[in-house]
Amino acid sequence: MNILAFAASNSAQSINKKLVTSVSKYYKESDDVIEILDLNDFDMILFSKEREKELGIPSLAYTFAEKIDQADFMLISFAENNGNYNVAYKNIIDWVSRIPNRKIFKNKPVFVMATSNGKRGGQSVLEIAINRLPFDGAEVLENYSLPEFSQNFEEGKGVTNVILRSQLEAKVRKTKRILKQKIEQNK
Repeated sequence: MNILAFAASNSAQSINKKLVTSVSKYYKESDDVIEILDLNDFDMILFSKEREKELGIPSLAYTFAEKIDQADFMLISFAENNGNYNVAYKNIIDWVSRIPNRKIFKNKPVFVMATSNGKRGGQSVLEIAINRLPFDGAEVLENYSLPEFSQNFEEGKGVTNVILRSQLEAKVRKTKRILKQKIEQNK
């Protein structure tokens, strides 16, 4: 299985990237390939219809779309900026959405998550993503919010709070069951 993981953030020290990287390890089986993207590698001019008309769709938008196309399953951890998407993610998605005859996520199954150092753990942006992604062609299998990141996560160990780790692991098991069923149905 090809798994694509990324933080919907352009922060060089993204806590969402740390979370999604840690969670991706739960999915590593012997034949699986996990690719972790950095949105900074997809930095494009700010989207506008005028720029699209003048310059066309940037090649990086097509490259990002190809990464999605190659994936069997996606893990996305959303950074929350003022209660909404990070601008880098939004800009990439705006450009990919302009590719002719394309639903952004091509009906890919997705596990969405968010974290922050606050008590709500990025729940505002997570709710936005859960509601929006199906319109963009994603099948949201599960979601997870990690509150108070600095207190509940340690690099190399992942989620350290026993209750929050247990909740995460239950959601991982659920998504693995769903993915296994999908694979069986497609045989």
